[in-house]
Amino acid sequence: MSKPHPKPVIAIIDWAQAPLSEPQSLIEREVIGDAAEVQYHLCHSDADFNAEVCAAQALIVWHNTPVTATGIARLSDCRAIIRNGVGFDSVDVQAARARGIAVCNVPDYGTEEVADHAIALALAQCRQLFPLDAEAKQLRWTIRVGPNLRRLRGLTFGIVGLGRIGTATALRAKALGFRVCFYDPYLANGADKAIGVERVGTLEELLRASDVLSVHCPLNAETRHLIAARELALLKPSAFIVNTARGGIIAKEPLLAALRAGALAGAGLDVVENEPLQTAAEAATPNLIVTCHAAFCSVESKIEMRRNSARIARTAVLGERLYNVVN
Repeated sequence: MSKPHPKPVIAIIDWAQAPLSEPQSLIEREVIGDAAEVQYHLCHSDADFNAEVCAAQALIVWHNTPVTATGIARLSDCRAIIRNGVGFDSVDVQAARARGIAVCNVPDYGTEEVADHAIALALAQCRQLFPLDAEAKQLRWTIRVGPNLRRLRGLTFGIVGLGRIGTATALRAKALGFRVCFYDPYLANGADKAIGVERVGTLEELLRASDVLSVHCPLNAETRHLIAARELALLKPSAFIVNTARGGIIAKEPLLAALRAGALAGAGLDVVENEPLQTAAEAATPNLIVTCHAAFCSVESKIEMRRNSARIARTAVLGERLYNVVN
């Protein structure tokens, strides 16, 4: 009698430094069912991939665990790498393609959370919530940040990248009374008319016009340091900058230098280059709000993301047509 064919393996790779899932992987197991064996692994990087991971037919990878060409070369039977989130810059998509491995992302989750978070950071800066909170807790009632307190209506809210999240953010900003404009060289004509916002032709034009600049584009070779010292200098000294996309889109050192010099009124960052912040001096930068790469995070969004990535992994091991393929 021949031995039964072993089930394919789906390996969930969580970041060892700050795990976001749970070892039981109950949500993934519910979705995947009997289609595959589900394994859970904690890794700092692909250097930690053990023999079980390297033999898996599909990987679900949480953010901050890089999957490089070296790690991909060790995958012996992998059909798909699913990045558990929207961004996929942590995976070498070209190396995967060269090995015939599909890379998929999960763009259809958490749109509401990231847009809400971007607006929350913008409001916290425009209304100076954190300095006012600190002042009130000193048992004083002095408004020391009056010059940075702004009325929203009439301010220009500039958006870099009008994709799903950029659009959701634009609609929220518009509802609050901001004048909303955007720059996105890859978006078809007419998107501005569909949601009633203004389009500008260049990034420079957007920077010069914005009172709040909110970043919503992917990180790739074209957008890395898209906003660096030259671009920051084009913003008004009274402007605020918000980033809920990827840290590497904004060069960290010139941004922090601009805040220290008073060349910008403030920044609200859910992501930073080379995150997390590296020194006490960086953390002490004035008029800086930083959150923990958590804009996507809510009870509801994490369930949605995990179910969606598990569906893609199940599709991969069953040999069915994949979706959300980025390479």
